[in-house]
Amino acid sequence: MVLFDPANREKSDRHAALYAAYEIAFTVADFSAATLFVVGSVMFFWPSYETAAIWCFVIGSLFFLMKPALRLARELHYLSIGDVEDIARKLRDEP
Repeated sequence: MVLFDPANREKSDRHAALYAAYEIAFTVADFSAATLFVVGSVMFFWPSYETAAIWCFVIGSLFFLMKPALRLARELHYLSIGDVEDIARKLRDEP
């Protein structure tokens, strides 16, 4: 198995379910980051909200950082379940 190969998601039903779960996590991270950046941008119109706006940007940036971390976690997860399934398949196919 090669990391970041789009075909990894189709190796088994478990891989497909894992892909779907990570896609939900990616979407939540994207939506959260975008929302925090929009809210932070609007807050900058009022000087009294400047500190809160900065915190929105910092937290939003952490959500953007989550995306590549989630992708790497997904690929490592694929590797961990792929090896077990490959071994099981070989054992079933051998006489």
